[in-house]
Amino acid sequence: MKKGRDNMNEKVFIVEDERRIARFLQMELEHEGFSTAIETNGRRAYERILEEKFDLILLDIMLPDMDGLEVCRSVRKLSDVPIIMLTAKDDVEDKVEGLDIGANDYLTKPFAIEELLARIRATLRDHQPADGKENGGMLVAGDLVMYPDRYEVRVDDQSVELTKKEYFLLEYLLRNKRTVLTRDQILQKVWGYDYIGDTNVVDVYIRYLRAKIDERFGKKFIYTMRGIGYVIRD
Repeated sequence: MKKGRDNMNEKVFIVEDERRIARFLQMELEHEGFSTAIETNGRRAYERILEEKFDLILLDIMLPDMDGLEVCRSVRKLSDVPIIMLTAKDDVEDKVEGLDIGANDYLTKPFAIEELLARIRATLRDHQPADGKENGGMLVAGDLVMYPDRYEVRVDDQSVELTKKEYFLLEYLLRNKRTVLTRDQILQKVWGYDYIGDTNVVDVYIRYLRAKIDERFGKKFIYTMRGIGYVIRD
């Protein structure tokens, strides 16, 4: 098996309260070329998922403060990031509940690391990317289409004129379609880490985009997640 070459840019979040297991998973995943992060507390894990970008989450069910099922249920309200649930509980009801609330896969401990790695690869393959590569480079959300190679945005096949900053903001939202982005994430990505100014600038530019896209065409693309940030959905 080729190690690492195809996984270099994929980050797996290991949410597991048994540190020995978490470290073992981290070692095996990094050996395969994935980058990783570990969290042992359910509530802290959920907060990190809101703030950071992960390509896949390995989520144990038995966690302190917020169990894995609750974390999965809450994440699914905001993001379609792939989730594989890990648990020592082999009850059919638990598996059904985990899958019903949005987990992509479910693996019962103890498991062979080769099987977990195969499931991770399969889940990542099956997960439709949000960066528009499947559309020949276009970024698409319903009737909203961005052509990054020619700096063009169209809705219902009508051209939309955007300022440079509006364009970059929309592009960032589209490249993370269906994932809620916090104001801090947007500010750092679009305005830069060294930006000094009013943090309300994100809300102001979201209003500009909505006026030019949502309101002009009578459609809803940009959604507000109160107290968190913004997301584009189809």
